[in-house]
Amino acid sequence: MNSNPFVVAEQRLNPICLGTMTFGEQVSEADAHAILDRSLERGVTFIDTAEMYAVPARAETCGATETIIGRWLSRRPGVREKLVLATKVAGPSRGMPWIRGEPSGLTRAEIVAACEGSLRRLKTDVIDLYQIHWPARNVPAFGALSFDPSRDKDCAPIQEQLEAMDQLVRQGKVKAIGLSNESPYGVHEFVRLAEQHGLPRVATVQNPYCLINRSYENGLDETCHRLGVGLLAYSPLGFGLLTGKYDETGLVGDHGRMALFESMRKQRWGRPESLAAARRYNTLAREHGLTPSQLALAFCYRNWRVASTIIGVTSLAQLDECLDAWDVQLSPELLAAVDAIRWEARDPAQ
Repeated sequence: MNSNPFVVAEQRLNPICLGTMTFGEQVSEADAHAILDRSLERGVTFIDTAEMYAVPARAETCGATETIIGRWLSRRPGVREKLVLATKVAGPSRGMPWIRGEPSGLTRAEIVAACEGSLRRLKTDVIDLYQIHWPARNVPAFGALSFDPSRDKDCAPIQEQLEAMDQLVRQGKVKAIGLSNESPYGVHEFVRLAEQHGLPRVATVQNPYCLINRSYENGLDETCHRLGVGLLAYSPLGFGLLTGKYDETGLVGDHGRMALFESMRKQRWGRPESLAAARRYNTLAREHGLTPSQLALAFCYRNWRVASTIIGVTSLAQLDECLDAWDVQLSPELLAAVDAIRWEARDPAQ
């Protein structure tokens, strides 16, 4: 696996990141530790998690993923120093009052307390990349297609959030900071205020990016490119739709998160248009001698916009399949065919 020129917290980012939100729900602790071991054996040194994981979010499993990773690290002396470890502070409650309560506005005190909790669960002294999981302010995300000012609520201003991050950086608890599910305006404001007030500058933005959701290309790619902010692309397989496993059955059955969890089917990935578009890309892959997963992953792996692609797996077999796809190269003709489908289908999972 080639090295990635993008640097975070003075460490070169691995171009493939292991996402862990299934740990503690679909994946047991023993299996999670086996996946982490295999990832490290195969050269993946970038791990991403979040305080609210496992997913689907439940009060009973909140923090479980970080706890599982923390126990894995504590049992493997010397491994922590080899890793870039990223986690996220949840934004204001989206139906998850067990995190900080409904009136949360992502204040300075809340960010600091959340970081302390993550450090304890992860059993580490420092987080390499600490990210805001979603904006404190009202912003169209998670399937919302347009901004609705009537949904505005009081929240901590961006400068206060940056000051909280600054405190954590100065205390040596965080090395670098990032955003997630952000807009061009948000990324620009975080960078502008950081430069204006001498506060930490965001290094990354973690947003969805895959064949059925290329909304990142609608201006955020230019913003991040010009500001030097790297994209951590999540859901490259479109919550499993781009693996082909739902092509024949639809979103039903007893395997895969979209089939198992009704809450997932109610989201953007469960739209009929999302599955219809995914089936077209999956057919295109097969016509060119590739598996659907190979096409979807190679699209992200080789994309100039992407600093690192976050893969999520529930088994060692899935992990190996995702990592083996690194060697796949997409021809200009195949990429043109991908763009042709996108022109017609657009971004149904936006």
